[in-house]
Amino acid sequence: MRIDIRANGFALTEALRDHAARRLRFALTRADEHVRWVAVHLGDVNGPRGGRDKRCRIRVMLKDRPDVVIDDVETDLYAAIDRAANRAGRSVARCVTRQNFVTVAELHEPSAPLAP
Repeated sequence: MRIDIRANGFALTEALRDHAARRLRFALTRADEHVRWVAVHLGDVNGPRGGRDKRCRIRVMLKDRPDVVIDDVETDLYAAIDRAANRAGRSVARCVTRQNFVTVAELHEPSAPLAP
């Protein structure tokens, strides 16, 4: 799985990059074969004014499925990454499960209609 991490408005440290990559790998482990690419955009919405303004936007590009986009804003960037990664993992698992269920249901259609 390819993970691209970018920061907007501040310098991206190795610790922050490692934390984001580790959390995403863990959250997306179950659906790893369906994930093509993950883009993470970290930013400070209000700049130096402070407040709840650290944003983590995660976009997961899946194979043969629509993209999953998660956006989270917190006071702490590590908390924003943790929460967004957890939400991305749940959303991707739900998307993959839903698609697999539809495929299995299409394969197992009854061959003859049931009599009343």
